[in-house]
Amino acid sequence: SDVAEQRGIQIDAKQLEAELKVPVVEIVASQKKGVKNLICVARETAAGKVAVAPFAFSYGAKVDEYLENLQKNIPAGNHPFDEHIPSRWWAIKCLEEDPQVLGMAQRDGATGLNISAVLHQCLTDAKQEKSPSPARLIAAARYNFVDSICRKIVQRSEDSSRQWLDALDRIAIHPLSGWVVMVLVFFGAYTFTFSVANGEILSWAGIAGSPVGWIEGFFGWLGNVTSAALPDGVLESLLVNGIIGGVGGVLVFVPIIFHMFFVISLIDDSGYMARLAYLLDAPLRMFGLQGKSALAMAVSGGVAGGCAVPGIMATRTLGDPRERLATILVCPFLNCGAKLPVYAMLIAAFFQKWEGLMMLALTIISWGFALGGAWLLRRMIIQGESPPMMMELPPYHLPTLQGALWQAWGRVQLYMRKAATFILAASIVIWVMMSFPRLPQQQAAQYGNDPGALAQAELAHSAAGRIGKALEPVFSPLGFEWRTNIALLGGVAAKEVIVSTLGTAYSLADVSEEESGSLSQRLAGDSHWTPLKAFCLILFVMLYAPCVGTIAAIIQETRSWKWGLFSTIYSTAFAWIVAFVVFQGGRLIGLGG
Repeated sequence: SDVAEQRGIQIDAKQLEAELKVPVVEIVASQKKGVKNLICVARETAAGKVAVAPFAFSYGAKVDEYLENLQKNIPAGNHPFDEHIPSRWWAIKCLEEDPQVLGMAQRDGATGLNISAVLHQCLTDAKQEKSPSPARLIAAARYNFVDSICRKIVQRSEDSSRQWLDALDRIAIHPLSGWVVMVLVFFGAYTFTFSVANGEILSWAGIAGSPVGWIEGFFGWLGNVTSAALPDGVLESLLVNGIIGGVGGVLVFVPIIFHMFFVISLIDDSGYMARLAYLLDAPLRMFGLQGKSALAMAVSGGVAGGCAVPGIMATRTLGDPRERLATILVCPFLNCGAKLPVYAMLIAAFFQKWEGLMMLALTIISWGFALGGAWLLRRMIIQGESPPMMMELPPYHLPTLQGALWQAWGRVQLYMRKAATFILAASIVIWVMMSFPRLPQQQAAQYGNDPGALAQAELAHSAAGRIGKALEPVFSPLGFEWRTNIALLGGVAAKEVIVSTLGTAYSLADVSEEESGSLSQRLAGDSHWTPLKAFCLILFVMLYAPCVGTIAAIIQETRSWKWGLFSTIYSTAFAWIVAFVVFQGGRLIGLGG
C-alpha cells in the first residue's frame, strides 16, 4: 500500500472487501505495518469467525454453457482431481487448456476421454462461429470484472513522484541509454564489492587491513599453530595442507561473495531486474531466446553470484520447449557464485589494478558466450521460432538494508555450509590423490637438501600428479601445466574446488616461511604463470563442464540423461576451443606464453 500511495493511487479497502466478499487487509511488509492485523484476520477466518461467501462469477453465457458441460463429466468423488477443489475450477482449467490439468485428466480413462470430447466440441464451435477461443473469453471476462471493481475502489492522482518514476523508466529501458545504465549499475556493483572486501573503503575510515586479509591471516595462523603442534608426517600434512589450506583457500573469498550478493540483492529488490529482462528481449531474439530467458540466466549468474541449478529450474516459466531447452543448456556458461572464488583469486594475482573492470568484462564475456551458444543451438540442433513475450514491469521499490543483508547472509551461509561439507570432502580426497603413492626412498634421497624439488617430485609421483601429467598433451596448447589440470578435474565436482586444489598443490610445495603467503601471491610469483595463462584459465573455468549438481538439474528438467551428457561434452569442447584461440592468439601478438 505504500507503493500505491507513492504512485498516487488510493484504494478503498472496505469497498474492495464488499465487492470480493473476503477480508481485505492493507500491509507494508518491508516495514512490518499491518502484518499483525493480517495474522489476526487469517486466524479468525480459519476459525470460522469471519463469514466468507462463496464467490460466483459469470464468464458469459457461452463460456458458462461450456463449463456446465465439462462439470457434468467431473462428478464429485469420482474423478482424478483433488476432491477438495470445486469441479467448476477444474472445468475452467480444462477450458483454458492447462497442460498440467489435462495431463491429470488423462490418468482416468473414462473421465479423460469425456473431457477431451467436450473440450474438442467447444473449440470446434468457437472456430465455426469465428469467435475468440474459450481461454481468451475467460481472460477477457476476468479483466473486465477487475476493471469494473477498480473503477469503484481506485482513485488515481497524477503526482510528481509518478512522473519522475516514468521518466526514470524512459531512461532505464531506452534502447540506447538503457545499455549505458546497465553497464554503470554493474560496474559500480563490482567496484564496490572489491573496494570493501580488499579494504580500500575501510582505509578511508582509518581502519587498517581488509576482510579478505583478516580471514587469510586467520587461516595462516591456524596452519602455523597446527604445524607447530604436530610432528611432521601424514597427519600434519593432511590437516595443514589438505584441510586448512584447501577449505581456507575457499573461505577467504567469503567477504567478496557476501558483498557481491549484498549489492545484487539491492539491485534485485529495486525492481531493476525486470527492466533488464525487458531491455534484453530484443537482442535475445536475435539469438533465438526472449526476455524471460534473461531472468533465468540472471539467476544462473548473469549478474555474477547466482547458481545454475535454480536458474535452470527458473526456465519452467518459458512456455516454448525449444526455447527452454536452449536456455537450460547455456545457463552454465554464466558466472555462478562457485566461479567467483576462482576469478577473485586470479584477478587478485594478475589484474589487481582493474578488479572492478575485470569483473564487468567477465560478466559481458559470459553473456556473449551464452548468447553465442544459444545461437548455435537454435540454428543447428533446437530449431524453431520463439513466441512473443508478455510481462509486466513491477513498480520501483526502495530496497531495505535489512532485507539485502539478510539475503546476502543466507547465500553466504549456503556457501560456507558447502565449504564445510562437500568442499571439505573433495579437498581431503584430492589431498590423498596428491599425496599417495609416496615417492620411494631411493628416489627421494636423490634430492638431498632441496625440499622444494622433493615436494614437486612427490606431487608428480602421486596419483593426481600422474593424471595431470597424462593430460598435458590435451591442455598444454592452452597454457595449462599439470597442477592446473588436477584442479580442473576437481572443478567438475564443484568449481570452488579448483581454488582449494591449487591451494593444496602449492601448500605441498611450500617449503619455507618466506615462500608462504596467499594463493594469489604464490601464483603471481610462479614462473609457470602469466596474465595470459591466468585469463585463459578464467575463460576455461567459465565455459567447461558444469558441476555435478548442475548436470543433475539438466537431466531432471529435460527428463533425459542425454542432454546432461551433451551439455558436458559440448561445453568442454567449446571451452577448449576458446582458450586455445585466446592463448595461441595472445602468444602471436606478443602477450607472453
